[in-house]
Amino acid sequence: MKTIFRIFALGALAAASVSCIDLTSPTKSSFDESVVFANYDLAENSIYGVYTAFGTQNGHRGRYLCYYGINTDIEAYTSTTAGVKLDIAAYDCTPGNAQLSIEKGPFASLYEGIERVNLCIQGLRTYGNVNADENMRYLLGEALVLRAVLYADLLKAYGEVPARFEPVSADKIYLNKSDKDIIYKQLLGDIEEAIPYLPWPNGNAATQSTGRISKAFAEGLYARLALAASGSSWRPDEGQVGTGNPGSKRETNDPALKANVLYPKALEYLRDCIKNSGLKLVDFEKLWQDFNNMDMTAGGEVLFAYPFADGRGRWNYTFAVANTTRTKWIGTADKRGGDAGPLPTVYYMYDEGDVRRDISCVPFHWERGLDGVDREVLNGGSTWYFGKYRFEWMTKVPYTGGNDDGIKPIYMRYADVLLMAAEIAANLGYLPEAKGYLKQVRERAFPNDIAVADAYVDALGEGDFFDAIVKERALEFVGEMLRKGDLIRWGILKEKLDEAKADLAALGEKSGKYAGIPDYVYYTYAADDCTIRWYGLNKGESDPPADWEIYTNSEGEASKYYSVSGLEKKAATLYKDEVNPEQHMWWPISTFDLTNAVGYIVNDYGY
Repeated sequence: MKTIFRIFALGALAAASVSCIDLTSPTKSSFDESVVFANYDLAENSIYGVYTAFGTQNGHRGRYLCYYGINTDIEAYTSTTAGVKLDIAAYDCTPGNAQLSIEKGPFASLYEGIERVNLCIQGLRTYGNVNADENMRYLLGEALVLRAVLYADLLKAYGEVPARFEPVSADKIYLNKSDKDIIYKQLLGDIEEAIPYLPWPNGNAATQSTGRISKAFAEGLYARLALAASGSSWRPDEGQVGTGNPGSKRETNDPALKANVLYPKALEYLRDCIKNSGLKLVDFEKLWQDFNNMDMTAGGEVLFAYPFADGRGRWNYTFAVANTTRTKWIGTADKRGGDAGPLPTVYYMYDEGDVRRDISCVPFHWERGLDGVDREVLNGGSTWYFGKYRFEWMTKVPYTGGNDDGIKPIYMRYADVLLMAAEIAANLGYLPEAKGYLKQVRERAFPNDIAVADAYVDALGEGDFFDAIVKERALEFVGEMLRKGDLIRWGILKEKLDEAKADLAALGEKSGKYAGIPDYVYYTYAADDCTIRWYGLNKGESDPPADWEIYTNSEGEASKYYSVSGLEKKAATLYKDEVNPEQHMWWPISTFDLTNAVGYIVNDYGY
């Protein structure tokens, strides 16, 4: 008799992985599936088993979240030194890349979660009495949406992947890749089924946490997947998925996934979320302070966050403002944070009154001086960090400097709901409605000058509203790794990467829109002797305050802040000249996973 033990024993089976487990023989276990999925507490524990897939050593915890989403026109790795990490970012990843071609890497770990959730869905449908028990219906809805999250992460990293919506069986251990249209239609249908089963945030005990699935998140996820499914991407030729076909950039040919079909439904879900969820935008700085303090309370701005344990995950470890020495924020002498950051040009995309600018983009790191004082120290102009992520804001659960920090990366927040609604409403011809959603985001960005925020939106017409959305999503979500997916679905990935390269060159030359930015930057410290103040990054700042220090290079000499050669290196590593970033917008399935697939899977896209 099949038992719930299979959730864990077969969890390691990726869609094309090999296993020595005999799938046809009974497994000893004290809990039969008919018992587990008829009992809420036991069934809920099985759902918890799905969530653990996000914390696997070489999956989301140490590989996927550390590498996915970089490079774009707003985000890039800090280092410009050649290596396997930069290969991933610069669209030159190979199947044998040593960071991804490893046991239980991102591909296999995601399918481990899918196997577990497939078993949960099957068990709940069979034994959960979901028609009569609203609590069991919630678990079924949660499982369906969790499966959509797992597949969405696969699709945005790998493009076409195997479609497995039933537990592994003896006759279906191995599967070839499927056209992603098949997967998108399944996921969208699953979410539609799940939405009526799910309460709003704080609607039951589970949804008091942003680490569990709510109706608000399901509605937002439907819209995100609808935008991706109907948008552009690099695809194998029709009927050639999984044959090694190099493909081309195009939209789907499936009429069921066209924008005119999906957008009206997505907008209705977003309207429902905006009107009835109780969610709201919060003060921008408080949002990120709460994030760094691992606040998982539902009902604010966050719809869903990866629910890592407090001692798991490498988000701040990878992306926080760098601490280059031992400081009071980190208990190690090894550098922590700062592996990636915003391009220096992003700082100049913001208006000076936008409160998001100095939180999202910071030009300093932390280090301990010879006098024992921990201070913010100015970086060179090529190196900026994501100020949303800061060890010094981790005060409730301080970080001690180990390999895991416990930060729960945000998957979706309410600002995304508003901006997706604005984009879709404008596309459908509801421009006044779209402007109303955009105004909410802009007004939060300009709390001291709401009239300026409103005037900007009011001046937008049908011809320039889309461009405004493209820019606003950059300003709002820098460092949150949504940009790559946005650029792909809009069909402008290479266009925007090339634009970023040109902007970096112009910044170095102080030409075009960067004309008037001073050559030199000056700094001083606030009364606490650790918080840095700077002058000279903005146009017109050419008369430095008396007694402020001038930025110096590593040899202690006064130096122009933006190095032409440094910005050239940054531009050159956004993508390598010999590769097409659009053809290689997806990671290849790794050699390790291909070997385990015993010939059932091959890479497309010219890999």
